[in-house]
Amino acid sequence: MSEKTQDGMSRLPGAESPAGAGAGPDAALARLRALETLESGYEAWLELKLEHAAFRARLRQERERLDQQGSFLLGAVRAAGLAPSATQESVAPGLVPAAPPAGDFLRDAEAKLTTAREALALRETQAEARYAEAFAEIRATLKDRVRRHLSASRPSLTLLLRRVGAERSILHAERVSGDTPVLLCFLFSARIPSRHGFLLDDSTEDVALPPAPLYPDEGVAPADVRPDAAGLEARMRGEGEVVPLKGFLPVFVPRAGGGEDFFRLLQRGAVLEVEVAEGPAFRNVLTREEAERFAGHLLRLKLEGRIDLELEAG
Repeated sequence: MSEKTQDGMSRLPGAESPAGAGAGPDAALARLRALETLESGYEAWLELKLEHAAFRARLRQERERLDQQGSFLLGAVRAAGLAPSATQESVAPGLVPAAPPAGDFLRDAEAKLTTAREALALRETQAEARYAEAFAEIRATLKDRVRRHLSASRPSLTLLLRRVGAERSILHAERVSGDTPVLLCFLFSARIPSRHGFLLDDSTEDVALPPAPLYPDEGVAPADVRPDAAGLEARMRGEGEVVPLKGFLPVFVPRAGGGEDFFRLLQRGAVLEVEVAEGPAFRNVLTREEAERFAGHLLRLKLEGRIDLELEAG
């Protein structure tokens, strides 16, 4: 609830703090610095996102209150018969004094509203700068932790071949958990996922639909979490340090003649299934050449010492 100043104007709770009533970035950064694990870093990131959203909601509510106060004041002036004439409004728009003693009252009220709006805008600017710095620190810390994990140990994958006729096959990988999905995401795309448990998240906002391949994070609107294969590839190839992917791992496999094909390791229960983008959709039955190129790409990563890989034919 907003507090009242001596002049009757409302202000944000905890207005002394640029972040408003919440704890601001400090609590999330303290959590980040207290523990060195990847999961704790992601917990701090989520805490900061929630606090930032709450902060913006408080600002929005305060702006609405100030607008309501201005509208109510103008309505009261009109009801009292103190509203300025059309000639006066054309010369000086706003709450222009109509006649003494109303003039001083109106001028003071408008000045207090203007001051409150300017103070709110300043608090917003200062707090957003603090949040931006905190988000940057968390992303940088997570990337550093991922790199240190990868330098100390290699994530493991087991690739399983399932034949579908002489020239077709389905590739599965054994499901991975813990920090491994985050490490593989960075290894395959040079970017960190927006959430720690992204790969095994099979939640859906609509029970009639399969899980969306994107989270509404990092500028992705809730209406845009289900792009087609081409749109998803564009998102995976886009700029930025973070990819808001969900339920899959992106893998870009070079072609012999140049360029790359977009594959993904999609969570399917107990396994990850390899799919290749084909136009607006994905295909899970691979040609022999596609399956060999995908397996060869992972084998190169193994020979480079970046992953541990087991290949099994079923």
